Amino acid sequence: MDFDPGPKVWDGMLTHLRGHHPTICRQWFEELEPAGVLGGALHVRAKSDLHRDYLRRMCAEAFNDAARSASGHLLTVRFVGPNDVLPAAPKPAKSNGRATTKNETPRLGVVETRPTIPSAAPANAAPAVDTNEAAKSQPATDLSVVVTDAPRAAPAHIESLVVNPDYGFETFVVGQENRLAHAAAKAVASNPGRTYNPFFIHGGVGLGKTHLLQAICLELARTRPGISMLYVSCEGFMSQFLECVQHGQMAEFRHRFRDVDVLVVDDIHFLADRDRTQEEFFHTFNALHQANKQIVISSDAAPEEIPSIESRLVSRFKWGLVAKIEPPCLETRMEILKAKARIRGLAMPDDVAELIATRIDTNIRELEGAVVKLQIQSAVENRPIDLSLASVAFGEQHPTSQSGPTIQVIMGAVTEFYGLRVPDLQSKRRQRSVALPRQVCMYLARRNTRLSLEEIGGYFGGRDHTTVMHAIRTVEDKRIADADIDLVLRTIEDKIKPRKVGAPTA
Repeated sequence: MDFDPGPKVWDGMLTHLRGHHPTICRQWFEELEPAGVLGGALHVRAKSDLHRDYLRRMCAEAFNDAARSASGHLLTVRFVGPNDVLPAAPKPAKSNGRATTKNETPRLGVVETRPTIPSAAPANAAPAVDTNEAAKSQPATDLSVVVTDAPRAAPAHIESLVVNPDYGFETFVVGQENRLAHAAAKAVASNPGRTYNPFFIHGGVGLGKTHLLQAICLELARTRPGISMLYVSCEGFMSQFLECVQHGQMAEFRHRFRDVDVLVVDDIHFLADRDRTQEEFFHTFNALHQANKQIVISSDAAPEEIPSIESRLVSRFKWGLVAKIEPPCLETRMEILKAKARIRGLAMPDDVAELIATRIDTNIRELEGAVVKLQIQSAVENRPIDLSLASVAFGEQHPTSQSGPTIQVIMGAVTEFYGLRVPDLQSKRRQRSVALPRQVCMYLARRNTRLSLEEIGGYFGGRDHTTVMHAIRTVEDKRIADADIDLVLRTIEDKIKPRKVGAPTA
């Protein structure tokens, strides 16, 4: 080794990453171990081959920047897995002029190569190529979740999806909306090829389908290290198929996709209107299913709702289990936000999670984007994440102190305007003359106090948070569509806002 970077340099790298590249930082970075420097490269050991592959593809530039900043040397970071052998220090050339043969570093998780034994070569033979160095000069093209015991032939250009170590079963938030899909995914990971084959997950964009697919891959890689898996997108399947057709490599293509234990395909709905590709996928599906090999598929739509797809494929997709994922409710969204924050090493208070979950109710990707936004805002302002910071980040009009109106003041102003009594708002009556003022009161309480949805509901006869959320959305829609409602709301808000000392009264 050229030198040992030492804990000071490594701690400096982590600090630099948190300060300059916060969006890539993960809590499990603390488990990485520096393994020394050789030839200008700092080797960092990951706890699994999938962590290693993720770091190589997603984090290399940021770690290079951190290493150079923390060490003051022009270092390049090389990631290795738990069983990868570090390269030996180069030896001086022998006196007879023959170069010393280097051992290739095993690339576990994709293809394991073994040390070569030098042998005499013919005088006219081409110069030997160091395959390890050649691999470093080429872009990473190996499949991130193919685990094999021996090398397998592959087309020249293999496109695969990166498995994110964050997407394990332990970080998947289970709610009523996804309970079936989660349970089935765990069963598939425990007994591939025997339970729910094929396993078809469908649901809207950003609801957790990809998370479950990758959780299956991660669990199988952890519990069955000898298993052969292939995880691709439908687009990747199509592009590889067309490339192999053009280059006459269909034998290699079929070998790649059919000689696996588990095939995972994301976004299968892109097969629509692709007749030749559908034909090839049909035969691939049959070959795997007949061999009791596990097939896992995701789609934005149910099998029978995918347009322009052959009926024989639809019927095969429904052979196993078809599970739908629904949009998450408020509680699930709050737990998702907290889970995403924990992965990044952030603490998210309940009131912040509730604020964001109330504002964003579309999909999980937007929730994750909100966590990233908060993380950056916190780093820029150098302050912890709290309700005040979140209110600034998302443009909410929540007061940062208790100087605003109380719920009692709001209820008093609303009942005065509509000619009602407070018990009317707290009653079970659903007539429009009572229901609309009650909804207005809930809406104003949410905008002008720091009360949670559950707390607001408690002031109105113990109504639950979903009723309060419905009331807020209803009033927001009415305010946009009806100028009279907007005028009423502004009038009441003017009454409940605290006046400054010395301000003129009406």
